[in-house]
Amino acid sequence: MGQPINVVFTPSSKQGIYRFEVNRCLTGMDHERFRNDDEIIGDTPSDELARRLFSLGGIVGIHINSNMITVESDASEISTDELIRIISDLHLFYTDGVEVPSDDEIVNSDS
Repeated sequence: MGQPINVVFTPSSKQGIYRFEVNRCLTGMDHERFRNDDEIIGDTPSDELARRLFSLGGIVGIHINSNMITVESDASEISTDELIRIISDLHLFYTDGVEVPSDDEIVNSDS
């Protein structure tokens, strides 16, 4: 359930910088910056995306503004395919290994 995000990778002239444009607004008009040593306690889409991206390792900073995402690596090579997969799957709830609830479970949970 959910819908994948369309992601377009744009190479940067700076080594270790990865830029992505997506078809969803993640922050409104705000800029959100995350560093790898920050504690991310929020539950916004950009907070969750930052947590997922940092879990890859090798990332020192993330900047998100509306539908633009910039990832800064620590000079280690990061797979752009893996970054794209993580961003694309942000709004997918039922991925491999996640059990989809039955209609009965959904109906009974509303009572």
